[in-house]
Amino acid sequence: MPERAELVERIREESRRHYAAWTLFNQAMADHLGLHPTDLQCLSLLAMEREPLSTGEVARLAGLTPGSATRLVDRLEKAGLVERRADPGDRRRALVALAPAAQTRISAAWDVPGGAFRALLDGYGDEELAVIGDYLHKGSEVGRTQAERLRAAGRAGESTPPAAASS
Repeated sequence: MPERAELVERIREESRRHYAAWTLFNQAMADHLGLHPTDLQCLSLLAMEREPLSTGEVARLAGLTPGSATRLVDRLEKAGLVERRADPGDRRRALVALAPAAQTRISAAWDVPGGAFRALLDGYGDEELAVIGDYLHKGSEVGRTQAERLRAAGRAGESTPPAAASS
């Protein structure tokens, strides 16, 4: 069995490859649907939410400024992909939900890739799936935290040293 350092290095390298492959897949899926990758990402996030979101929540989830999120939602609404609904708790505020037709369209586009990913996961036992799920969840948290750190550093006028940027 490889040493721990070798295993960690393999995971680090494969994580970078995974991110690159996922970025290419996201672009290909967006192109297939005739969308910008950011639009597809927003629609994917909305599809996972049980309740409609405020534009501010869309901004937070997508890592956008409030103004950019508003323009994004405006564009998606004009395209018939999202709907704005009155917030029952605050009628001055609108909530954003995925339009049913968009849900159907995106789900259909995911049929073949989703089947391929399910087939991949079928090769793992329950304990392995638990570890994979845990890693993905915790890795996503680290990614969100680091994205916010980088955005905050950019707002503060800091720069990332070249050596740190390549890891």
